[in-house]
Amino acid sequence: MGIFQKLFKQTFIYGMATVLPRMLSFLLVPLYTNQLPTEEYGKVSIIFSYFVLLNVVLAYGMETAFFRFFNKESNKEKVVSTSAISLITSSLIFLVIAILLREQISIWADIKLEYINLVIWILLLDALVIIPFSWLRANEQPIRYAIIKITNVAINFGLNIFFLLYLKQLSFHFSLFNWICKDDYEISYIFISNLIASGFVLIVLLPFYIKIKYHFDKVLWKKMMRYALPILIAGIAYSINETFDRILLDKLLPENVAEHMVGVYSACYKLALFMTLFATAFRLGIEPFFFNYADNKNAPETYARITKYFVILGSFIFLFVIVFVHLLKIIFLRDVAYWEAVKIVPFILLANFCLGIYHNLSVWYKVTDRTRFGAYISVFGAIITLLLNFLLIPKYTYVGSAIATLAAYGTMMLVSWYLGRKYYPIPYDLKKMGMYLSLSISFSIISFYVFDSNYMISIPLLVVFLVVLYASEKKELKQILKR
Repeated sequence: MGIFQKLFKQTFIYGMATVLPRMLSFLLVPLYTNQLPTEEYGKVSIIFSYFVLLNVVLAYGMETAFFRFFNKESNKEKVVSTSAISLITSSLIFLVIAILLREQISIWADIKLEYINLVIWILLLDALVIIPFSWLRANEQPIRYAIIKITNVAINFGLNIFFLLYLKQLSFHFSLFNWICKDDYEISYIFISNLIASGFVLIVLLPFYIKIKYHFDKVLWKKMMRYALPILIAGIAYSINETFDRILLDKLLPENVAEHMVGVYSACYKLALFMTLFATAFRLGIEPFFFNYADNKNAPETYARITKYFVILGSFIFLFVIVFVHLLKIIFLRDVAYWEAVKIVPFILLANFCLGIYHNLSVWYKVTDRTRFGAYISVFGAIITLLLNFLLIPKYTYVGSAIATLAAYGTMMLVSWYLGRKYYPIPYDLKKMGMYLSLSISFSIISFYVFDSNYMISIPLLVVFLVVLYASEKKELKQILKR
């Protein structure tokens, strides 16, 4: 159980590094939905959708390749310096191209040039900290990693509060602030806050670039790129699955309602963040562990237990959010205009749960260096996303997008499990995992669709789920708690 103790300790710390920053970001949702009309929030969501895609392109799978070769190669300094030089070079090339083409990009994406300018620099800064952060994780420095991540988002959060809530008041009393306070400048404030926070992170991590020995190993780089490129393709496909629906909603719906639809959809999508936070924190904790433990003879059994724990916790989170979803919408979506899209929450929650299971199942192609299968599966999911969005959006608007997301992630999960049985058999406890998942989904349907989250029915259902869970897992739970 010592292995699991270490795993859960690191998962907890990385979880805090992920959960707290995203929770702070989540706390901005009430601010945005209170300060911005649905159409303006829709514009912000569309820009962030492009953000996700470009972040993936600028990372081009090098983060995962870094972990693989850092654990595989005896000369770890060579891995660090080669990957760092690669990302520095590619980031500077991006900067030059983006600045030269920014006006054309602005016209093509239908985004104001001032936003494009801010986005370019944010993307550059975020790309330059990928390897320093990866180095912290690989060297098991989760506390430092967490502090920097949390501070970054705290600065972003604080500046958003200052710009959107207090700047106008200050400009009214002090003319010094008039030059930066404009009536239509709210969206720029959001990205200015992000830029300052990203700049802070790079400054803090600059010692990494000062200390490393700059040596570029061309042979190693080619190996890393061969490993990373399928991950890049998978990442692009993932970004399509995750955010491209906002862009398609904007393009496929009538112009007079598109940004409103994107705004309400994006806001209610945030209510599924609790599942996303859990899945991301779990993935950050287990990814280095998966690679480090791959050569152990008991690795398949260990991976199976980890996945079962994930399904147990995820099933509880899914049901819990559904039970209290109407309370959450009141707390986080201050303007009732956003509430119309709350019906998508069960679809998005379950979709992100399936994605989390998929990431756990994906261990088979990562530890066997078959990352191309990750690309195949993600591309297949992206095709489903695009196809269903094109088919469903014109008739069902954002509900069609939610259904497409669930269909894509559910299919990816099943395909990964099916292929994994052939290339790296893992003895998953399908009976128990299926029981927890089915029970959680069934109770959620009863709570949300039959009784409209009536607490007299929903809370007892949640209690029943916990009782079943304890009765089934009490032996293992007691062992873990004793440790």
